[in-house]
Amino acid sequence: MDFIDHVYKITVQYPQEERYGLTSQFRRASTSIALNIAEGSGSTDKDFNKYLRTAYNSLKECVVCSTVAFRQEFISKEVYENLRKELVEISKMIAGLRKYLNRDNPEH
Repeated sequence: MDFIDHVYKITVQYPQEERYGLTSQFRRASTSIALNIAEGSGSTDKDFNKYLRTAYNSLKECVVCSTVAFRQEFISKEVYENLRKELVEISKMIAGLRKYLNRDNPEH
């Protein structure tokens, strides 16, 4: 949820012409991470794993969105590096949860 808040604060500063482009895409991808984790949490381990894979794919999308924003000079290097650090931490959390869920059935 903190990452979503961070993305919303950052993207509000993007150029107006990006409102329906990168701004929207970055916000949707960041929100998708949390939504998929929440939705999957009430499921079986196997289903939860599917939701976690989707969350991870959204995370990768956020990596690209942050890189585009940096390359287009919508965000500073410092902001970009902070976003990437947050994404690495979220990635580790997702990987750890997937590992835990797969402890008895490693093929998922």
